[in-house]
Amino acid sequence: PHAIRLEGDLTLGGLFPVHARGPAGVPCGPVKKEKGIHRLEAMLYALDRVNRDPRVLPNVTLGARILDTCSRDTYALEQALSFVRSLLPPDGPQATCADGSTPKRPPPERLVGVIGASASSVSIMVANVLRLFA
Repeated sequence: PHAIRLEGDLTLGGLFPVHARGPAGVPCGPVKKEKGIHRLEAMLYALDRVNRDPRVLPNVTLGARILDTCSRDTYALEQALSFVRSLLPPDGPQATCADGSTPKRPPPERLVGVIGASASSVSIMVANVLRLFA
C-alpha cells in the first residue's frame, strides 16, 4: 500500500523509511519527514533531472518503483520481494484464463538497481535477497 510507481524504459527501485516503525501488530507508524520524505523527494528530483536532459541518457527514460520500509527490517524484506515477484512466472490457476487461453500480461519491468535502504540491517537483508535474482 505504500508505493510510488513511475513508468520508464528502465526502472530504479527505492526503499525509504517514509513511515516510522509502528506499534506492535502494525507495520507503519507516523510519517518521517526528514529521513523519509526528503530522501524520497531527492530520488524523484534526481530522476526528473536525468529524464529532462537528453544529453544524459538519450532515448532512455528512467522510471521508479519506490517502496516504504516503515523503518522495519522484516517489512522492508517483504517489500523488496515485490521487486522480484513480477519477474517470476505465475503458478496455478491464474496461469490460464477460464477459456484455457494464456492471459496477456505486461512485460516485466526492467529493474536495474535498488537505492536504499537507510539502515544497515535492512540493506543487508535486501541485498542478500536481491542478489539471488541478479
